[in-house]
Amino acid sequence: MLIASRFKQLYLSYFSKPLSDRVIYRTIARRKVRRIVEIGIGTGQRTRRMIDLASRLGQGETIRYAAIDLFESRSPDASRGLSLKDAHRLLQSTAAKVQLIPGDPASALARWANSLQNVDLVVIAADYDEKALAGAWFYLPRMLHAGSTVYLESRAADSAGMALRVAGRSEIDQHAAASRRRAA
Repeated sequence: MLIASRFKQLYLSYFSKPLSDRVIYRTIARRKVRRIVEIGIGTGQRTRRMIDLASRLGQGETIRYAAIDLFESRSPDASRGLSLKDAHRLLQSTAAKVQLIPGDPASALARWANSLQNVDLVVIAADYDEKALAGAWFYLPRMLHAGSTVYLESRAADSAGMALRVAGRSEIDQHAAASRRRAA
């Protein structure tokens, strides 16, 4: 079983598609991630893989996963995604404790940020632009700890694919400060 888990980890980290998600899987393996928040669940493929990998490496520890998404409120021209019911059905078979939070990032985090503490990994999907995330940045710092990693997904300029980049703590704090100024 240990060999199969190691093979799965190597496959996800270096050979899985889409290419941009590989960095997330390497982070999960390297940092022994136990708490994940995903803003924008998409089709759920990456979600299942993240939870599965964290569970395999967790040695019996409970993985906590929260997804913030518009679900049925998504606009018709937005990228495809799961309904709340489909997301629940997809994730109920995982070993993780799953929270599905419907709504836009700002309003959802306003309600839930205090219960989403000490998050190891945050993945923000490309579905949300700066305007949609403007109010959410205020709540993000209180969810993180010193070793947390935040990835921002964007559409790659050279192709139809996606790109991920790490949002450093200083960038997060700048966005949060700007969000506070807008609110005042």
